[in-house]
Amino acid sequence: MRLGTPNSPTAVRVMLLGSGELGKEVTIELQRLGCEVIAVDRYDGAPAQQVAHRSHVVAMTDAGALRALVERERPHLIVPEIEAIATDELARIEADGLATVIPTARAAQLTMNREGIRRLAAEALGLPTSAYAFAASEAELATAAAEVTGFPCFVKPVMSSSGKGQSYVERPDQIAEAWRYALEGGRVEQPRVIVEGRVDFDFEITQLTVRSLAGGVVETSFCAPIGHRQVKGDYVESWQPQPMSAAALSKTRDIAAAVTTALGGLGLFGVELFVKGDDVWFSEVSPRPHDTGLVTLVTQHQSEFALHARAILGLPTDAGLREPGASAVIYGGMDARGIAFEGVDEALAVPGADLRLFGKPESFERRRMGVALARAADVEEARDRAREAAGKVRPVAG
Repeated sequence: MRLGTPNSPTAVRVMLLGSGELGKEVTIELQRLGCEVIAVDRYDGAPAQQVAHRSHVVAMTDAGALRALVERERPHLIVPEIEAIATDELARIEADGLATVIPTARAAQLTMNREGIRRLAAEALGLPTSAYAFAASEAELATAAAEVTGFPCFVKPVMSSSGKGQSYVERPDQIAEAWRYALEGGRVEQPRVIVEGRVDFDFEITQLTVRSLAGGVVETSFCAPIGHRQVKGDYVESWQPQPMSAAALSKTRDIAAAVTTALGGLGLFGVELFVKGDDVWFSEVSPRPHDTGLVTLVTQHQSEFALHARAILGLPTDAGLREPGASAVIYGGMDARGIAFEGVDEALAVPGADLRLFGKPESFERRRMGVALARAADVEEARDRAREAAGKVRPVAG
């Protein structure tokens, strides 16, 4: 990969589709390597837009608008960061040779739809997953829950992010509300959900998996497993490394390698898995940095964002762990624009602690507005420090 100078004819131009807090960190890493970054989102002032060379506000589900922007900016690489994208148009853009989609347009199509990735993992690759079925109506959902997965089960839109529209259903009389909530949280107009049986697991992990070039050949490497705790499908804390048996670790990496190889391309993937003893089940995969991987900002030699930037540029990567650490989410706590934060000094006084305040222009009660990070001699101490630091940051009305 030949790298040039931003805003010049030699520049390597990278377009982000979605410009949240993860995209902001990727932007910074790309700029450290001299790339010219164009940040696109559905609203103005998104975190990555604040640090990119240029930004645009576009409905990324509008195929015509997306293509017009690509033809105008002529990026070399297109990096999707969210699910709400016209992925069929991405495939046409790639086929027409306008840009390279990261990791591939096909991977974007499959992973941004829970149906596509689940059928690939379970049916094409034969990987262990929970019992599942798909439904396009409330009646189909009720039948699937009763006959395929049983209760309790999870109901999720086939296209959504950060836990939006997900429900834990324990009884048949909760189906109607789960269907309604899924339609509200889904990112496509066509009503379709996946219903999943509950897996009896000990813990969930994210296995960050990197496909990068080494001597011109694609090489797969793995970060230390990341443990995390979720509430309503959204992560609230994560830590690295997650202890597990050698047999389980081997299986997580075999599954992650199988899925990411099938998807192809270069970059970092967040593979979510359930673990019980030595048994492992595939859950989901994101072909980009994962929110639980924010912890790598304090744990690894190269964070997940640095790994993604280097991998998509065809550069060498190092997924090695430096020291144990943890992250804890800081919520907005209110619905308001331009909020402020107090207690930052107190949070940074916690030993080993650091902060990332994302700069989102609008706060919601449960919107992730920042994250506390902490390193320590072991995971439990790091978790305590991260939670303590997060608790000291107090969002206040501007």
